[in-house]
Amino acid sequence: MSIEKVRAYFKRFGIEDRIREFEVSSATVELAAVAVGVEGARIAKSLSFKVENKPVIIVVAGDAKIDNSKYKARFHTKAKMLTHEEAHSLIGHDVGGVCSFALPEDVKVYLDVSLKRFETVFPAAGSDNSAIELTCGELEKYSSNFAGWVDVCKAWQTEG
Repeated sequence: MSIEKVRAYFKRFGIEDRIREFEVSSATVELAAVAVGVEGARIAKSLSFKVENKPVIIVVAGDAKIDNSKYKARFHTKAKMLTHEEAHSLIGHDVGGVCSFALPEDVKVYLDVSLKRFETVFPAAGSDNSAIELTCGELEKYSSNFAGWVDVCKAWQTEG
């Protein structure tokens, strides 16, 4: 089970006890926000794509959407999400529990700047009923194969 992989991965950092498991599903931003008890924007969505035929994960704020032109400018390809089967086989986590932890070496992880406005965020921990509260610094530190911060989203900035 994927959450057990994540728990074992977190054990080396001594944070495995910070994983929260819920009686209810946290597979979507809306469900996770209810389970955790926070606004949906603070749920860190892990989106999986293919770039140059390799899987990548981009972790974004719960209220952010991929901006196709920003994505293409950054990755030089059209945003194409992995299918459920590809996520399972290439990432090692099933949709609903996809996260940036305990990943195969060829899966690069990017964090979107939409997350930086929060003190802490809540990514999944390998299952569709789990989460862990992390600061953005911790998310960067604990994400497997961290490749950098990107700005590839829209719809999260408030008019100011």
